Order: sequence, then C-alpha cells, then structure tokens
Amino acid sequence: MAPPSKHAGTGLPMLAINNIEVVYDNVVLVLKGVSLDVKQGAITTLLGANGAGKSTTLKAISGILFTERGSITKGSITLEGQAIHGRRPFEVTKLGIAQVFEGRRVFESLSCEENLIAGAHIERDRSAIRDGVERVFTYFPRIKERRSQLAGYLSGGEQQMLVIGRALMSRPKVVLLDEPSLGLAPMLVEEIFGIVRRLVAEQSLSVLLVEQNATMALTVADHGYVMENGRIVLEGSAEQLRSNSDIREFYLGLNEGGTKKSYRDVKHYKRRKRWLS
Repeated sequence: MAPPSKHAGTGLPMLAINNIEVVYDNVVLVLKGVSLDVKQGAITTLLGANGAGKSTTLKAISGILFTERGSITKGSITLEGQAIHGRRPFEVTKLGIAQVFEGRRVFESLSCEENLIAGAHIERDRSAIRDGVERVFTYFPRIKERRSQLAGYLSGGEQQMLVIGRALMSRPKVVLLDEPSLGLAPMLVEEIFGIVRRLVAEQSLSVLLVEQNATMALTVADHGYVMENGRIVLEGSAEQLRSNSDIREFYLGLNEGGTKKSYRDVKHYKRRKRWLS
C-alpha cells in the first residue's frame, strides 16, 4: 500500500466544520459542537463506535440531513471558505463534494458504465462524461473489464470500486467515504485504499474517511479525529493517534504489552476513556 501522501495540504482547510449541532425531529441532539478540518490533498479520518455520530457528520456536509428530518441548528460548514450548510444535496455536489455511502449502493439493474454515467448528472457535456468514464477506468481496470455487466452481479469489492468511481464522475474536490471497508476481505480493503491514496496523490483530492477499521484508517490517513457520543474527543496526526495508548488499547486492540485484548465489558471501557477527563 502507498504511504501517506507527502504533500498534505497546508494553510486554510479545503473543508471546515465549525462547532455544528445537529438535531433530529426538533428533539434529538445528535452532534454536539463538532469541529474538524479537511486539508487539500490529504486524507482525514473520523473514528468512533457505532452511533457516535460519524455518518451524521457526513450527511450534514453533503446536505442530505433534511431527508431524515435532521437539521443543523448551530455552527457552519465551509468549502474553500464558502458556506455550504443548509444547501440542497445537488448544490453541494455542484460545489465539489461527493459522498460514497455505506453499503455500496449501486444501481443493480444498470451496467457498470451506466452507473458511472449516472454519477455525472451535473455534467451536460457528453464528451466530458466519456472522458470521465475513461478516467475512472484508469484507476479501476477491473470495472473497465465489466463495463457492460449489471452492477448487481459484481462482487462486494467491485461494487465498492464502482461507487467510488461513480463519485469521481462529478469531479469533486472533496470525497466523503463512509465505511468503505465494511464486509470486505482484508486484501480487497488494502487494494481499495491503495487506489484512494493514488487518487489523493494524483488528483489532489481531499478525503474525509469514516471508518471503524481504525488500524487501516490510521495507516492511510494523514490526520484523524475520534468521536464519542456526538463530540470530538481527540485529534492529531495519524502517527500521533497510532501511538496514543488509549487508541491502541480501545481501537487497535493492543494493550501496553503489545498483545491483543478483548473489550466486551463496556463499563470498563467507559471508565478508561482518559481523554474525556
């Protein structure tokens, strides 16, 4: 796998989330003052357990909260300094943000090539669409081999490649990746993340990666945040997080002796979250 990029962006972030709160049904407070930055040409990872608020953070960025009766009630989200919170999803896509959803949501009855074309819905130039398809094929040759095959018959790894390629068809500045390793064999996960790193290096993409596979996420990322119960509780470079004793113990499954350890006792886990003290 390619090492983390050496040209991670500097200066103002490409994407900035500033102290946002998200409420569902005007009652349930899900995000509680979340702030994070995504730099240009870098991979930023957001770690946390199920229900921590990671996917809600992505939905707040991409504008699809309203489809789930959610709303941003405080704070702001900016892309290259321009406010984007409160915009509809198609507007956010036009501005340069593409989201790859958890669960590999392909259009099963369409071919691979038709799935890619669907990802270019904001593009009106047919030649640009054709160029985009060929550009995706250079990164995902396996999808090129299956360009006429129905997406529903692809393997899980191939479907994940397809949805990432489909997101690239809108020529995004920022890609939001939600649990891309879910349900995939380790070798496929490594292959897909290797392609993501290549895209970051060659296209100067910015990536916000939501993952429960902390080991893989901290291997490919440049910077990371840890989320608990709707709040950011820890941040740092990927190297700093990998060496943090709490991260090693509760996310990487290693204790101070370097041996694997099981944490089925949630109460014990909560008592040991020293970063909240």
